[in-house]
This record gives sequence, structure tokens and C-alpha cells, in this order.
Amino acid sequence: MFPYVDHPGLVSEMVQARAYQLQAIDDAMAGSMLLILPTAAGKTAVAWMSIVERLERTEGWVLVIAPTVALSNQHLENALPVLSKASELSPIVLSGQQIASKRPELWSGSQLVFATPQVVRNDVRKGVLSLEDCSLLVVDEAHHCTGEHAMAEVAEMYISQSENPLILATTASPGSRREKVQEICRRLGIKKIHLRTRDDPMVAEFLSELDVEEVGVEVPSEIRDLVEPFRIWQEGIVDRERRSGRYVMPGAVNQAGLSNAMERAQEAINRGDKSGFRSSSQIATAMRLHHLINHLLCQGIAASRHFLSRMEDEGGKSKSAKDFLRDRRVRRLTDSLGTMDEVHSKVGAVRRLVRERIRRDSESRVIVFANYRDTVEALEGALSELEGVRAIQFIGQSSRSGSGGLTAKQQISRLSEFRAGSANVLVATSVGEEGLDIPSADLVIFYEPVSSEIRTIQRRGRTGRRRQGEVVILVAKGTRDERAKDSAKRKEEYMHKAARRVSRVLPGSPHKDLSNLERFSVSSESGICSAAEFVTDARERHRRDLSGADTTPAKGAKEAHREDLPPRNFRPTGQTGLDQF
Repeated sequence: MFPYVDHPGLVSEMVQARAYQLQAIDDAMAGSMLLILPTAAGKTAVAWMSIVERLERTEGWVLVIAPTVALSNQHLENALPVLSKASELSPIVLSGQQIASKRPELWSGSQLVFATPQVVRNDVRKGVLSLEDCSLLVVDEAHHCTGEHAMAEVAEMYISQSENPLILATTASPGSRREKVQEICRRLGIKKIHLRTRDDPMVAEFLSELDVEEVGVEVPSEIRDLVEPFRIWQEGIVDRERRSGRYVMPGAVNQAGLSNAMERAQEAINRGDKSGFRSSSQIATAMRLHHLINHLLCQGIAASRHFLSRMEDEGGKSKSAKDFLRDRRVRRLTDSLGTMDEVHSKVGAVRRLVRERIRRDSESRVIVFANYRDTVEALEGALSELEGVRAIQFIGQSSRSGSGGLTAKQQISRLSEFRAGSANVLVATSVGEEGLDIPSADLVIFYEPVSSEIRTIQRRGRTGRRRQGEVVILVAKGTRDERAKDSAKRKEEYMHKAARRVSRVLPGSPHKDLSNLERFSVSSESGICSAAEFVTDARERHRRDLSGADTTPAKGAKEAHREDLPPRNFRPTGQTGLDQF
């Protein structure tokens, strides 16, 4: 049998004993900590153990915040079977779904609350909620804690109100920029970063294998022919803006360059330069063209048709949009798309991958990620035609450009359908990327690569959580897909370096090693031992052996030893240059 963790607050034989998780608990109880673990490595288990240990040590209550209602609800469902004192704690989920007038009673009636950060922030601001007695704040998906995000604001409110604040922040993807990791740590009052990677021997033995395959697809000539007049149109605009000094980024036209050019145009307007108005209008057109070109090249006919249809629906909102839609090139494209069948190779590739997976194993679950709701809608229709495939959409709550979102209740219902098997393919936008634990999802398809290393890691982590998983990334050759794929790889390589650099300058939370595990023990077939002994044994087992000596012969002339050199050749201590000699 597996070894299990024993603790007064945990149900017996519910939490598998893993040394790296217990080490994380030891650090988490010593001071506010950012926990960085790979997806499926058990960040949630560390949170459970931190919660029960903190409640044993102090009075008060615990707050767990997560970015979505679906994720908060999942945390509650997963925690109930694990907590031995669940009935005493009365755990609940709170979000904007609850009527504001009833929330004060709900806040005061529970010792363990799972909530969305917006509802916490709003209730604190209104004076409905005080965080003074909150003994532990758990921040899930902590990479959101920057800028004006509600998660960062809740953490700052907690730190200012609580006499003895303690924060456990968790993420698999803190970001590749050191400045971002620094901001996360500053906003959360982090004292220490606890980081482990997939290569860590303690972690690796618990992770399922994950096969990642990149599949290049050719963009059909019919689509490239449709794109050509719009590419020429966009390049003409950008060339003019380059000459005016507004578009300054080198290389191929991209969204970042257009956004920067728009900022420059706005600055010109603010200075009273009337040419900024014309530039602003032209750059807005170039942005629409950029989205349209990428929809055609990287998404397909159906998604492009939806894109133009939505623009028609909102066409009366601006003169620029009206002029764009009235252009003869756009009208001609709209007519052509209305009579065309789907010809993009990506749609066919998704259909083939899903059909093969379901045919091989009817119990499989597949998640298809796409950037745009237009694409999600088109893919759902294309997949639902396949025998044995039951596809459903999973999108965000907000209504965008005429596209209605899903309510939190609908999101939870669709995830339940997917887990139960009444639906076996989930076609999702970015809302499905974070934290969702779907144990039997054994294939994840990226309809397109994403340049964000955070989103790439989150998407990839939706499979391989209990058994071997497979990730397939579709890359349209000769398009922005190739640049996005390379960008994500570079950023992912920098991510752990950035976290380690920030970690070196944090104050830390000094304490006697493993001293915070006194209430934890581990039971196995061989008996019961203390958690500290279990961790010590694991460290010894995974200790890297060092070779006794380096016997490689030196190349070239024999190097002179220091004792053979005359004193005049010694460099004084502290000397850093010839000017100090």
C-alpha cells in the first residue's frame, strides 16, 4: 500500500505521503510562501495540509481564493472527503451568485471559505467582511496577483487587516519575467519561494508521462488566396505609419507592434498633432485586418465567418467599423465565406485526432483548446458530426461582441457532464486552462500555439494527471503560429531562472528544519513514523552521489601552484582591476 499522511485534521488514508509536499508544509508554516510545483504534482494537497495545520495552531478561519467559480467549486468538492472535521468547519463557496444581503451571514457561519477574489474585495470595501480573524489565506493560481487584479488586492487587504497574516500562494507558472515574479512576491508579502520542477527526483516519481507532439499543417491555397488582398492592404497601412514614425517595431507585422503604434498615435493627439487622428483610424483598421488575417490563416473558414458576422452585429458602434465593412474587399470576402465549406487543414486534423482517440478508447476524454469563441463554436459543430463524439463548449461568463457566455452554474454543470462521460470532448477557451482537475482527460489538443508560457503550461497540465497523457499542438506553417510556439518555449526556459533569481533576495523564513511537522506522521505497511523521519529518509534515498575525485589530466603546460609563486605575484584581497594594483 501507499504511505499516507496522518494528522488530526485529515481523514485517514486520504492523502498520499510525498516528501516534497511535507517539506513544503514545513516552509509554509514558517512564513508566507510562494509554492511553485508542476501541474498534477499536488499543490492542492499542500493546501489541505496547510489549512488543517494552521487551524490546529490558531483560532480563526481560512480563506481560499481562486480565479473562477468553477475552480472554487472544484476545491470545495475535493476538500470535503479529505477533512476529518468538515462538519465543524462548515466549508462553503461564495461568489457573486449569492445575494449580497445574505453574504454577511454566510461569511460568519463558516471556518473555511472558498471564494472568488472579486466577491471578497467587494465585501471588504463595503465593510461587510473583515479579514482580521482570518488565520490563513490560500491564493490559488497566484500568477494573477499583479496590476489591478482582484487577487492581488485581496492579499493586500488581508495583510493590512490581519495581526498575524500567513499566505500560501500556489502556481505552476509564475511567469518568465523577473519583474512579474517580484511583483507577485511583493503584493503577497512572500518571504520564501519553494520551487520544484518535473526533473526533481522527489517529484518525478509521482508524475505521469506526458507526450507532447507538434503537428505542422499546411494552409490550403484557397485560404492563402483569400488572405492576399488583406495582407497587401495591411502592409500599405503599416508602411505609411513607419514613415510617419508611429509603427517602429522591426520584423513582421504583429499585434504588439500595432498596439505600440496606437499608443504613439494617441500621444500625438494629446500633444495637439492632428495627424494622430488619421493614424489612429488607420492603425485601428490594420488591427482589424490583423485579426481577420489570423482568423483565416490559423483558425479557418467557419471561425472567420463568425468573426465577420459579429463585426456586422456591432458595425454601428463606430465609423471606422462601418467603413471597414463597407469596403468592397471585405464585402467580397463575406460573400465568398458564406458559400464555402470548411477547408482549413486544422479542422480536419482535430476531427481525425478526436475520431481516432474515441475509436481506440470509448472512455477517453479529450480537451480541445482554442483562442477564440468563434473557433470553439465552429469546432463543436464539426466534431458533433462524428460517431461516438459528444462535444460541448466551455467558455467564460462574459458576453463579448454579441456572443453570450456561460453562467457559473452552466460552467459547473458542463464540467460535471464531462467528468461523468455524458460528454467526452470539451472544446474550451482560456477559461478552461487553469486548475481544472479532470483525471481521465488523456488527450489535449492545442488548436493553435499560444505565445504565453503561463497559458501553455496551464493548457498542457490538463492531461497526464493520473495516467499517461498526450498533448498535440497544431501549427499552421508559415503563419504567426510558428512565432507563438517559439516564443512560448523561450519564455518557459526563463521561468524557473526568474523565480530562482527573485528567491535569492527574499528574506526567507528561518526555522529549524522540519520542525513544523510535529503533528504529521506517515503510516505504511512497515508501520508508523514521524513525517520528519519520512522526509529525511526520502532525502537520503534521492541524494545525488558525487564522484570521489576528478582524474581528468590537465591539458597543456602544468599550472603553477600558488605556493610556487613569489609573493609579488599575489593579488591583494579585494582587488578587482589593474587600477587597484
